[in-house]
Amino acid sequence: MKLTLTPVMRVASLAAVMALTGCAHNGHVQPGQGDWKPVQPVAPPYASATPGAIFQAGRGMSLFVDHRAMQVGDIVTINLEERTDASKQSTTTTNKENDLSVPGATLLGGPVTAGGKAFLENAFGSEQSFKGAGSSSQSNRLSGSITVTVAEVLPNGTLRVQGEKWVTLNQGEEFIRLTGLIRPVDIAPDNSVPSWKVADARIAYSGKGALNDANAMGWLGRLFQSVLSPL
Repeated sequence: MKLTLTPVMRVASLAAVMALTGCAHNGHVQPGQGDWKPVQPVAPPYASATPGAIFQAGRGMSLFVDHRAMQVGDIVTINLEERTDASKQSTTTTNKENDLSVPGATLLGGPVTAGGKAFLENAFGSEQSFKGAGSSSQSNRLSGSITVTVAEVLPNGTLRVQGEKWVTLNQGEEFIRLTGLIRPVDIAPDNSVPSWKVADARIAYSGKGALNDANAMGWLGRLFQSVLSPL
């Protein structure tokens, strides 16, 4: 059986596919999913205490232990201090002139003429010029803080941290996600690290809701802006 699609059916199918794509794009961001689930620390095995003893294993507290993040599941605060400024300006000017003259040929000691005019004498000239200018500037700034957990302790002691923070507003939700590597020596006494000391940092700030949808391009606009558009 051969199925033939009319132009109206083709447009409807394309619209359905783009709508589903848009829904999938807008709905993939959810808190606590995938790699962003909170890391659960593994409790060390404790020996059972003697019944009636004052000391209980795993319930002790030391006044001389450094409480900064050191193990998987520990919490560390990242102070976001991101600011980038970039500018570029260029100007190009070129000019080129060419002149070429060909003297008239002579025949038997005299110029070759036609009607008293030397027609074999020629001169050529060309002039080319170009002038272009361009400038670009960009500035970004992100400040705040996010508390993350230690997801992995590397063999050299470096800590891989990750975490997210969601804020629900009356017109939608906003979130910050961060992952990267930090050194224990960079952790301050208040258990915080500036973001510019986070190696391989990946910081994402976005959201969803009415305000975010109002700033998003529609599926038809995205279609014409894609590489598949013939226009």
